[in-house]
Amino acid sequence: MQTSFKLLKNYAIISRCNLGFLHNILQVYKRTQSTESRAQRNIVFVNGVRTPFLLSGTDYSKMMAHDLARQSLMGLVKKTNIPKDVVDYIVYGTVIQEVKTSNLAREAALGAGFPEQTPAHTVTMACISSNQAITSAIGMIAAGACDAAIAGGAETMSDVPIRFSRKMREVMLKMNKAKTFSQKLALIGSLRPKHFAPELPSIAEFSSGETMGKSADRLAAAFKVTREEQDAYALRSHTLANEAREKGYLTDIVPVQLPDDNKTIDKDNGIRVSTMYKLSQLNPAFVKPHGTITAGNSSFLTDGGSACLITTEEKAKELGLVPKAYLREFVYVAQDPFNQLLLGPAYATPTVLEKAGLVVKDIDVWEFHEAFAGQILANLKALDSDWFAENYMCGEAKCGMPDMEKFNKWGGSLSIGHPFGATGVRLVSHAANRLIREDGKFALIACCAAGGQGVGMIVERHPDGKPD
Repeated sequence: MQTSFKLLKNYAIISRCNLGFLHNILQVYKRTQSTESRAQRNIVFVNGVRTPFLLSGTDYSKMMAHDLARQSLMGLVKKTNIPKDVVDYIVYGTVIQEVKTSNLAREAALGAGFPEQTPAHTVTMACISSNQAITSAIGMIAAGACDAAIAGGAETMSDVPIRFSRKMREVMLKMNKAKTFSQKLALIGSLRPKHFAPELPSIAEFSSGETMGKSADRLAAAFKVTREEQDAYALRSHTLANEAREKGYLTDIVPVQLPDDNKTIDKDNGIRVSTMYKLSQLNPAFVKPHGTITAGNSSFLTDGGSACLITTEEKAKELGLVPKAYLREFVYVAQDPFNQLLLGPAYATPTVLEKAGLVVKDIDVWEFHEAFAGQILANLKALDSDWFAENYMCGEAKCGMPDMEKFNKWGGSLSIGHPFGATGVRLVSHAANRLIREDGKFALIACCAAGGQGVGMIVERHPDGKPD
């Protein structure tokens, strides 16, 4: 009788396993059936949000990066009214990672109340980290691995990890394993005063040891971008951002209530309209005394988070969501990280245009990341240079200069701010919102990144898209 019971029990277990196996096979079949049609489905940008971007060391100074990511996730859910259990996957970008929350996406998702069963991972690609998050989500949807995903990014420069020296870390790890007092005493005795000095994070290239600001100075000099041109562009950025804010165009912002008090933050705090005279009085920040890059014509250290909802057009319709744009094409580029560190847009723009079968005049909205005014102007000159095209773009004809009446019309990173991991989503959100407000069809997003990399993206206005 006992033997029969064991056989029956084993049969039941095997049956359940078989049912589970068959269920998994069915799910895989559903996911992979008609792979070709899945690959051809339209992938849409439903909506994007961001926390206000704040100067580092101001109101977000007590928050961690995952707090800012969580705030953006909650803001996106509130804005789109999407049920949290409908989101299949979450991917976030960040640059300077906090060891305690190395998978920032997962911690933010749990903190924002998403189901424990919702997978999440974190990517890093310097200033284009949230672009990478977006395109990672696009790839997963195109592959049929999910139907609805959230991509975003977050960064805080108010509280960056500061390490002990390597020797100090070595001694501390060995102390943890030491078994006797004499062993610990010997380890302590090996330390010298210099070993107690902390290692501050450096915004410099690991491969070259050069700061991005110094590289921007050399790039501006190479393309003969004057100090006056840079200051004028910086003034333009702040002026346009201020106008966009006053007109209520920056609708991607979601308010953040600070955790320790009742203060609510609802606008960026880095937008400052100055004058050419005041900008001209600032000293060079990197190459002294003759450099042209200053604090006034550079982006500033910024804290902030962003998030966007990406899905198929079919899924959006099923959920009653109205998309703002189609996510059409994207390319990543890489070049010499020393002499061409910040020239990513000059390489990515013609490449993504060719991939999409478009030319400069087809683009109604341009959104470029503004690391430095000198970097932006150098890239624009490179795009309009026969010499650059002949020597660095395989001898092809020059791409041509974007129409400045369509370029970064709501300001950019110089004025709005640049939380490293979050800017990519801000660029796509502004591109989609501008297409709707300006009645355009195609937008091109481009951004440079540390390591001599860059991204170019094409988005197309959705016919049903409406302003917020």
